[in-house]
Amino acid sequence: MFCHLRPVRRLCPGKIFPYWFLYSRALSGAEAVNALRPFYFAVHPDFFGQHPREREVNENSLKRLSAYLENLQKPGFKSLKPTQLMFYVRETDQNSSDGQEHFSTSGFRAVKFTLHTRDLLSTVLYILNSCSLSIEHIQSLNTNVHSQPLKEATRISDRPIKWDKSYYSFTGFKDPDEDLEQVWRMETTLTSWLDNNGKSAVKKLKNSLPLRKELDRLKDELSHQLQLSDIRWQRSWGIAHRCSQLHSLGRLAQQNLESLKNAKGCTIIFTDRSGMSAVGHVMLGTMDVHHHWTKLFERLPSYFDLQRSLMLLEDQISCLLGGIQVVYIEELQPVLTLEEYYSLLDVFYNRLLKSRIPFHPRSLRGLQMILNSDRYAPSLHELGHFNIPILCDPANLQWFILTKAQQARENMKRKEE
Repeated sequence: MFCHLRPVRRLCPGKIFPYWFLYSRALSGAEAVNALRPFYFAVHPDFFGQHPREREVNENSLKRLSAYLENLQKPGFKSLKPTQLMFYVRETDQNSSDGQEHFSTSGFRAVKFTLHTRDLLSTVLYILNSCSLSIEHIQSLNTNVHSQPLKEATRISDRPIKWDKSYYSFTGFKDPDEDLEQVWRMETTLTSWLDNNGKSAVKKLKNSLPLRKELDRLKDELSHQLQLSDIRWQRSWGIAHRCSQLHSLGRLAQQNLESLKNAKGCTIIFTDRSGMSAVGHVMLGTMDVHHHWTKLFERLPSYFDLQRSLMLLEDQISCLLGGIQVVYIEELQPVLTLEEYYSLLDVFYNRLLKSRIPFHPRSLRGLQMILNSDRYAPSLHELGHFNIPILCDPANLQWFILTKAQQARENMKRKEE
């Protein structure tokens, strides 16, 4: 037993932790959030709008991380179970000439790590180091910082101490490896989740069948009465909520049928705001009253005029870019109104007119591009279309499209197959 405890005498805290780490004051919750800003910027789900799977992983991991940080700040806590997290970290170019971080064309990388720290400061350092992010900004958060370089913080995880099992038996401390193994054994799998929730799901489905039939009936009646192409919902409201929205539309049809006839052939979408979407769907804001809906249906003819102008603007952009088709993909782009999308196209078109990029006419026919307002650099999507920022440098845009055109055609062909 003595031989197992002997290594304790040789441990020198200064060699494992930098001195500023040992003697610095504890971080507050607000300081921890501030110190983790580079991390949040690199993993925030809003930057993964075109990657739904990675976005969902980061959302779930951020929730678990938030719970872990909250538990660390609770008074009287003793220890936390090891928490395994996975994040998709955006690759950024931190050496750009304008001093800003730009989204790298390489996309993102997956990072996995397990939290088993006991205070906020070590947790923050461990997260930043695991994601290969800078920790230099943390020095300003501590008042009693020694002159030891911050780079020594990386020594925390360089040489982890591997204690013998008898050490934990003798001291009574918890073995982190055993806790981690237990977490892995208890981790929910798809099969176990289905086994636990299958009967409940069948019961709920059976109870909801009458309401679902009522929803289908209301939808069919309104679609036939107003000669609509479809009725959809942008958010996953419950069945009862959807029935209530259709009842509201039905009452409006009884009161002002002539105005609603302007929507003939259109798709109506219940969403958070009223207007017309970038693809021409009539959006009914669920928080708006009948008066707002009526005004929207009365303005539909002017929206149709704007839609024709938008299509003409897309054709003009296509002519300037060698025949490449400008498209709007609902599943991959932010939800925009017709006015917002027209404004983006107009800004991009005017920039192209000023630069006059030389593209051979019709050389890019068959290719597609979408416009983005939240990106810095152009990229090629795996489905074959180009993601083009509206403020992209024209010279870089020409070079990127020409060098990636063949790859884009191959991606589109693979998508069709």
